[in-house]
Amino acid sequence: MATKKKTTASKKPPAKKTNRSSGLWLVKQEPETYSWDDFVRDGRTDWTGVRNFQARNNLKQMKAGERVLFYHSGTGKCVVGIAEVAKAAYADPTADDPQWVAVDIKPVKPLKEAVPLAAIRYTDKLANLPLIRQSPPSRSGF
Repeated sequence: MATKKKTTASKKPPAKKTNRSSGLWLVKQEPETYSWDDFVRDGRTDWTGVRNFQARNNLKQMKAGERVLFYHSGTGKCVVGIAEVAKAAYADPTADDPQWVAVDIKPVKPLKEAVPLAAIRYTDKLANLPLIRQSPPSRSGF
């Protein structure tokens, strides 16, 4: 019978690789097209029409209950409110190709003051958001 090799308590187990999400996301929208105020009025929206692979992959990782920063691109270029994922990724009904997904989000609260992109980049807790790390939100397609 083979015996198991004993390990000492002082050894650390190898680090596990994970693809876990941050639990905090950022979506962008031009306020002239669909503003925070429009979003609040609607009470919930489906985030459809995303046709950027990187953004699609982020949408796939979003889980119900996770927080979402609502970013006004174009005019303002700032986060104006906090939303929540209401429904995790599902097939985007506006796409002919099943690889594209959508999520539903709902507003939680507006920010007392809009937060510009530069402030987000230099805030430790926010600097690692996928869209901040990978590309400017205005070009990310999210």
